[in-house]
Amino acid sequence: MSTTLSSIKDKFDEAIIDAIGFRGEDTVIVQKAQAHAILKYCCEDLGFDYLVDISSIDFLGEEPRFEMVYELYALGNGAHHHLRIKFKVAEDEKVDSVTNIWKTAIWHEREVYDMMGIEFNGLADHRRILMWEGYPYHPLRKDFPLAGRPTELPEVAFTEKAPLAGGPFVTSPTSESTSHREPRSRDFD
Repeated sequence: MSTTLSSIKDKFDEAIIDAIGFRGEDTVIVQKAQAHAILKYCCEDLGFDYLVDISSIDFLGEEPRFEMVYELYALGNGAHHHLRIKFKVAEDEKVDSVTNIWKTAIWHEREVYDMMGIEFNGLADHRRILMWEGYPYHPLRKDFPLAGRPTELPEVAFTEKAPLAGGPFVTSPTSESTSHREPRSRDFD
């Protein structure tokens, strides 16, 4: 067990569900109630000064439905260490914002809200960041149809299904080499 995992486990033992070290990356699964305190401890006491990303996973059909994932990195003092903090969130629960720990979290939290519908306590700006204001859905949820949903605003977004088969960003199934499967190798006149 790394010193990072040991430190977190020693300080927050009852809040730790699991701690895993694998290939130089540590993952700590924690209880939601203590997540903010653990993230603050990681930044202020353990030196995880860089918030790489905040993401979420939809486990549709399970309860709690969502899992929050915080990717942290320690840059200071030549540490160069990666840490992942995870915790489960029910569909109707809010998550405490970490913008008071890392100012850059505002962008990540807005994206999680926009794409998954998870709201944050203490987030000053709950505007959508990718979808337009008033869009009623959260496109990264597993119950969102792959073909999308029709829109009443055709000037904002097209209403046709996006063609994927044979499109410029889709590889072609073939027994040829990678260069023949690569979309850029095809001629799209």
